[in-house]
Amino acid sequence: MKRNIVIAAVTAAALIGGGTATALATTGDGGGSARQAANTRLSDDDVRDDQDDRDDDAQAASGDVTAPEAIASALKHTSGTVVSAELDDEDDSDKVIWKVDVLSGDNTWHSVRVDPSNGKVLGAQTDDEDDTAQVRAALKGSSVTAEEAAKAAAGKGTVTSVDLDEDGKNKSWEAETRTSGGAEQDWKIDLTTGKVTADRSDDQDDTDDQD
Repeated sequence: MKRNIVIAAVTAAALIGGGTATALATTGDGGGSARQAANTRLSDDDVRDDQDDRDDDAQAASGDVTAPEAIASALKHTSGTVVSAELDDEDDSDKVIWKVDVLSGDNTWHSVRVDPSNGKVLGAQTDDEDDTAQVRAALKGSSVTAEEAAKAAAGKGTVTSVDLDEDGKNKSWEAETRTSGGAEQDWKIDLTTGKVTADRSDDQDDTDDQD
């Protein structure tokens, strides 16, 4: 039906503007092809990015330093409260490191880089964050640290990240694990009890996307 409408419009334009209609028709077809090609490229890029992330996690997960150990090493270097720790590329290079975010007592954020092969601190820098008050409020009354959350999640597989979820009503630690077979799973760790439960939010998001 839409194609018939376009043809009718092009025919009408041809009667009025001569060769202009041909240009319009060609532009319309080319635009559709360009959009389709762009969508295909974006889809391929997303797949490659996901694969790169999995490769990074797999590479570093085989290292000697666990998430709790990386957190402990970061805290020896920079005192404060660890809010997150994750395996990530170092400055977009092929080297994968632990990046540990520490909130110090004076509300300064520090990003500490830890070598996953030996636990040595490679360096640190201060970061600007705008959710300090929100993080402090979420952690108020909490008895489970990021290190303890990582240890609790380690029973489910190799922890590749642990992060504070300070949004919403049910605040918690979130951890991602990888099994020896390569399967990934997200977990929630209660801030007061340390109880580990499967995170179903990603499954719900996938269902919503399919709808």
